Amino acid sequence: MFFGTFTPKLDDKGRIFLPAKFREAMKDGLVVTRGQENALSIWSAAGFQRLTERIQDASLTDKGARDFVRMLFAAASDEVPDKQGRITIPPILRRYASLEREVVVVGAMNRLEVWNPERWAAYTEEQEPRYSALSDEVFPGV
Repeated sequence: MFFGTFTPKLDDKGRIFLPAKFREAMKDGLVVTRGQENALSIWSAAGFQRLTERIQDASLTDKGARDFVRMLFAAASDEVPDKQGRITIPPILRRYASLEREVVVVGAMNRLEVWNPERWAAYTEEQEPRYSALSDEVFPGV
């Protein structure tokens, strides 16, 4: 399970340090790809495999499913953290998420998300007032 908020810096080669507490779960590899709201998603190799298995059940005659699959997989990048725990964020994904030097890494249960700091601040400011209502709406009784 991934949780917490971290603020590593993107180096000149487009690499970030994975938060130390997540390195063990991702030491054998991971996949970085587009997420929602112009953030990136980082999945463990096993987590991305489970996601892929679920997506394979989608109907190829559904245009929305085809569009989603194309966008998700076209920019996906297999990465293995180096000995220092760094991974490379490919240029196409850095552009998609508007990442420069400063980034925010957020644990999102089954994946990590990488955000542009200004977008993350705006997102949390917008969502904070709705948080309690969303709890009842999305997860009744939780």
